[in-house]
Amino acid sequence: MTSLLELKNITFAYGGNAQPALQNFSIKIPTGKRCALLGHNGSGKSTVLLLANGLLKPNEGMVLWKGEQIHFKRKNLKEFRQKTGLLFQNADEMLISPTVFEDICYGLINAGFGGETLQKKVEEIIKRYQLDHLKDRPIHHLSLGEKRRVALAGIMGLEPELLLLDEPTTYLDPSQTKVFLNEMNRIHHSGTTVVMSTHDLNLAYEWANWIFVIEKGQLIFEGTPDELFVNERFVLEKGLSIPLFFQLKHLLKASLDLDQEMIKNASKEEILQFLKGLHEKKGDS
Repeated sequence: MTSLLELKNITFAYGGNAQPALQNFSIKIPTGKRCALLGHNGSGKSTVLLLANGLLKPNEGMVLWKGEQIHFKRKNLKEFRQKTGLLFQNADEMLISPTVFEDICYGLINAGFGGETLQKKVEEIIKRYQLDHLKDRPIHHLSLGEKRRVALAGIMGLEPELLLLDEPTTYLDPSQTKVFLNEMNRIHHSGTTVVMSTHDLNLAYEWANWIFVIEKGQLIFEGTPDELFVNERFVLEKGLSIPLFFQLKHLLKASLDLDQEMIKNASKEEILQFLKGLHEKKGDS
């Protein structure tokens, strides 16, 4: 498994804090994965994302992109940040222009787009992210979900190879979360590696195919969702919980004579459809 981005032996402390947020921390982001970054508040998740985007410079250690060290100089960082997009938890921190159209233009102009190329690119982004009805709307008139969509569109307009998301579903209702995750899947299928920090363990289990767990500035687990949650003792000791969908799958495995691999790889929709079929058969008998 090749790594797209690596933080190697990183130590980082925020100004005025004697205790480092990360201490001799290493992590490799595998190419092509949907990664979930788990951990309690203050564990270091947001710091990892800021370092991975070049917005923070480590006190010690290296940031590597495809095996090559990133040097924290203006030219290098500008190129690097176009390859790694970061969506903040608070989208208001990213939206600085008066209207949606102007905000999408802003990032592209900074990246060197201009003239007809800029116009064509903006129109393409607005169409792809279904923002045509919002393009002239003032930013402060948008809902939270709309703001995140506009911020995401601005990031993806630069076609980054790595998308970093800091708790992107916080405060979204279930329907907004579903729309957002569908968009994440579309972005991932187009070839972008995605890393999402989240406290939602059900979401992490259902969406991610690779999971990292951080505790007190240290990486304490990496692997598949099933590899994590099958170790119930470890999960509970770390103050996490077992996702309901994982529990449901294991109950099915234990109680029914089914293909174990099929159950393991089934989506929530497939499991629910299977249970619906069982219920209907029981009703007919």
